[in-house]
Amino acid sequence: MFDLILKNATLPDGRTGIDIACQNGTIAAVEPNITAEAQEVIDATGYLVSPPFVDPHFHMDATLSLGTPRMNTSGTLLEGIALWGELKPIQSVDDIVTRALRYCDLAVSMGIGAIRSHVDVCDDALTGVQALLEVRKQVAPYLDLQLVAFPQDGVLRDPTAMENLIRALDMGVDVVGGIPHFERTMADGAESVRQLCEIAEKRGLMVDMHCDESDDPHSRHIETLANETQRLGLQGRVAGSHLTSMHSMDNYYVSKLIPLIAEAEVHAIPNPLINIMLQGRHDTYPKRRGQTRVPQLRDAGITVGFGSDCVMDPWYSLGRADMLDVASMGLHVGQLSSRADMAWCFEAVTRNSAKIMGLQGYGLEKGCAANMVLLQAHDTIEAIRLRATRLAVIRNGRVIARTAPQISEVSLPGRPVSVNPADYSPQKAG
Repeated sequence: MFDLILKNATLPDGRTGIDIACQNGTIAAVEPNITAEAQEVIDATGYLVSPPFVDPHFHMDATLSLGTPRMNTSGTLLEGIALWGELKPIQSVDDIVTRALRYCDLAVSMGIGAIRSHVDVCDDALTGVQALLEVRKQVAPYLDLQLVAFPQDGVLRDPTAMENLIRALDMGVDVVGGIPHFERTMADGAESVRQLCEIAEKRGLMVDMHCDESDDPHSRHIETLANETQRLGLQGRVAGSHLTSMHSMDNYYVSKLIPLIAEAEVHAIPNPLINIMLQGRHDTYPKRRGQTRVPQLRDAGITVGFGSDCVMDPWYSLGRADMLDVASMGLHVGQLSSRADMAWCFEAVTRNSAKIMGLQGYGLEKGCAANMVLLQAHDTIEAIRLRATRLAVIRNGRVIARTAPQISEVSLPGRPVSVNPADYSPQKAG
């Protein structure tokens, strides 16, 4: 007697007719035609079952704060930072906890099983840190929340940021963050990378830095981050987020830079929705796309995971916790148009991001945690194309969210009476 069996599923690797049995929070079997009984049986009817979506870059201390205390009228990154500076003094721990828990409800309903959230430490009261540590504890049964100590105003530029960052790590924040391109000089930016990586090395922590979130091709702190990773033996534990200056760099320099990143085993986290919205603001036309060089990074063997970054906050007024939206934007902006490229974009919001976060027991193999999402789509490309409905979200072998299939009733002479978007592909014509 299993706790749960999903019958007749399609897996991301293309296998069809697969059953998945769950017992005691673990995947106990993945094979066709499991005949054992279970407390609950879900017929997937050939739809896609995926591991949970993973968001490796988010700002939960700011989420759902849109319009407080005012709107970002220019839509720029710098006004967003200034607006966040106005919001921080007027929000309480309870405010942040309430908003963050509401966002986690939404994220879980959309099939997200893990989030890495940066939390601003440039606040002597560490209000956001206190709030998100409480949120992490509350959501632990159904969502993995990893926190990054993020000195939004610059760890050297802000007079108390370094002290606050250390305090945040002592309180239990998981990852060392940074923002070298926001320091006052390029030299200060490089020094901040050095000091922050040394802190991570001494504490045995991972590193995730906002790096070169700029259109300036001379913002090259990712080079320093790769070098410090090598020097300190942090390979596989470091991520560079955004990396948007790379879209403005000349090809010769990038031909040197990308192998350095790959050699250091530094991960890359573009944030397609926000990068395409905030970058290129000083351009008239031609206008730069804003997203880093995703295909080249991937082809060099670098692990690339797409993050969502923001939802309804000082920087971005849209969003709905949909990692398939993120994958779709990354696909379009990166011109990742082959079938293999599009399937890879699904990996960028699942397995790749899980690797970046160091998640244990992630996947759909026997022995993995029984966490998965049933999607109203027949393969990963169709899931992105349709932003597929999350029919069931499963955590530790238990359904924690359900959504009815998207099926429209139509009244057209001589035509079908219902339309299921998952039935509309050339392979299913007629």
